[in-house]
Amino acid sequence: MRESVTIERLGHQGDGIAAGPVFVPRALPGEVVSGLRDGTRLTEIRIETPSPDRVQPPCRHYRSCGGCQLQHASDPFVADWKREVVRAALAAQGLEADLPPTVTSPPQSRRRATFAARRTKKGALAGFHGRASGTITEIPDCRLLHPDLLAGLPLARDLAMIGASRRHELAVSVTRSEGGLDAAVRGGKPLDGPFRAELAQLAARHRLARLAWDDEVIATRLPPIQRFGRAGVIPPPGAFLQATPEGEAALLHAVREAVAGATRIADLFAGCGTFALPLAEAAELHAVEGDAAMIRALDRSWRETQGLKRVTAEARDLFRRPLLADELDRFDAVVIDPPRAGAEAQVAELARSRVPVIAHVSCNPVTFARDARALVDAGYRLDRVQVVDQFRWSAHLELAAAFRLA
Repeated sequence: MRESVTIERLGHQGDGIAAGPVFVPRALPGEVVSGLRDGTRLTEIRIETPSPDRVQPPCRHYRSCGGCQLQHASDPFVADWKREVVRAALAAQGLEADLPPTVTSPPQSRRRATFAARRTKKGALAGFHGRASGTITEIPDCRLLHPDLLAGLPLARDLAMIGASRRHELAVSVTRSEGGLDAAVRGGKPLDGPFRAELAQLAARHRLARLAWDDEVIATRLPPIQRFGRAGVIPPPGAFLQATPEGEAALLHAVREAVAGATRIADLFAGCGTFALPLAEAAELHAVEGDAAMIRALDRSWRETQGLKRVTAEARDLFRRPLLADELDRFDAVVIDPPRAGAEAQVAELARSRVPVIAHVSCNPVTFARDARALVDAGYRLDRVQVVDQFRWSAHLELAAAFRLA
């Protein structure tokens, strides 16, 4: 029997939540919806009373593809909702901050994506998984990815034809670079001599900048350069990169504002130099990253780029060996950009330090708020939190915050 519910709010995954709780995918606050109850979820959903914030999804793949969760909501609604997610996370820790309007990346701006690809009876299939499903949905008209990335779909299908079994999927990561598409593949069959030759021929046919198979570089036609400020970096295959140039620029702008005037900066979880290399145009940097290949790429770029101030690079596991308070006290400012789990051990040392300014970048408002509480308790003032939506139409968000020692 169908039942009707009224949506009270959105959850952190973007689902509508009614009293109970009852979870309703692709519903908005204030809407009356009906459906069939399946445990705590509604299925076969019908929107009885739509929200004024509901819009027609711009992508024809939206219903079958799991890549986006919020295309049915207006852009202003999503931008405000993401600010409120951050505000609520801070409030749960007893904190407040200035939250300027969300900076949202435009459609078709994603510069990296990971496609699922597998062989089928008739050939091969490549795309994104459907929502909570192992089914692959083809996405030839995706409104999220840069058009250059869509050239990675036929590449992924060809890779599946020669390198995947019908039981196992390939994960084909493609990234735009100055040299063309940079592809890194995982989950395929083991390499041998003939297979390497076949992969090299495929890379040439698709005019890839680089092709890597399980971290081994098979072919490089042109350097897959990423530009961080005036520095060009060749990252290791599959290395972390901010999702959109616009999102990266917004985060960098917020970080630059936070550390303005500092002459010696530590960049923790520095990656390949997203923040360290642009900041080195005005200050000396010490970059620390757990991945040795990424820190080597950063160091090489600094050495090959004219006009940057001194950058030292250190490969160090900041979860097991965080920089200690006395090490941190040598710097005028610290930039920290940890993974989703946050960095409790490193933040504890920051809280014991006397660093004047901390620029904190995060992709998880809950762990950010936990870390912010520790810093505020240690005497820091949380000035401003800039929310950045570079995972457009999804429930994900990023932020950059400034802390100053009171």
